[in-house]
Amino acid sequence: MNAPAIHRAGAICAGVFLWVFSAAGAAEHPFSFHRDTFAFANETVLEYHQGHASPRHENDSQKPKRFTQHCFVMSRSVIQFRKFARFEPGLAPLDDSELGTRIRKITSLAPWTAPFAMQERIVIPGPPDLRAPHRERPDVLQENIGLGWTTYFRPGNWRIFLPHGAAQQVRTEAELERAVARGEFFVAYLTNIPKSLNINHGVLVYARQENSDRGNNSRALRYRVYDPNHPDGPRTLEWSQGDSCFLYQRDSDFVGGRVVVWQVYGHFLQ
Repeated sequence: MNAPAIHRAGAICAGVFLWVFSAAGAAEHPFSFHRDTFAFANETVLEYHQGHASPRHENDSQKPKRFTQHCFVMSRSVIQFRKFARFEPGLAPLDDSELGTRIRKITSLAPWTAPFAMQERIVIPGPPDLRAPHRERPDVLQENIGLGWTTYFRPGNWRIFLPHGAAQQVRTEAELERAVARGEFFVAYLTNIPKSLNINHGVLVYARQENSDRGNNSRALRYRVYDPNHPDGPRTLEWSQGDSCFLYQRDSDFVGGRVVVWQVYGHFLQ
């Protein structure tokens, strides 16, 4: 093979390599809280103040569309957009009807199934930012991400009344750690029912959090959480190795401290 032919072959190989590398990079950008979660907050029938539940008081003009805005639905929908949607900045915007149709198609897919190949994903015109459709057309996204009744009639809800001692929570922590290590998501059902009703909530665990307290590294693991009640920034779920229990951070909704964790959306029966 002469020198020009070698150069052409090298250029072709380099081009193929760059194309494959670029395609792989576009397929799975690193998860970003402020790009890959919803900009609006969850609204439910109950509101929480310092961990105490009470009916939400609103007039008709303030009443949210609760058939979509539920913590489990929102946590699940983040996974569905991540696995089954592709954003295309160069395409013309869709009208509200077609955009709603595509959003419903994305959120009707089972969240425990494998991600679609990039070329098979449902296309949403716009930047690769889940918050962009909400900023530009808020009602379309909120009204179409899912049905709120699935929050209350999921097959796995009955598990909250099962025994949930230390051994069960150790198994749950092992599943959580394996999911995060694989780069997957873990939707956590946080509750302390029937002991109390100060938390009954779904959140999305998406990454291990570096522990800045080096003295306690062997005693606790911390995870970054998307909490649909708080779109401003990630929350923290902690695993106490010494007590074999989970702890959720204190904020305006929850007094903080011990919670029971069950995985949801890992498979059909959850």
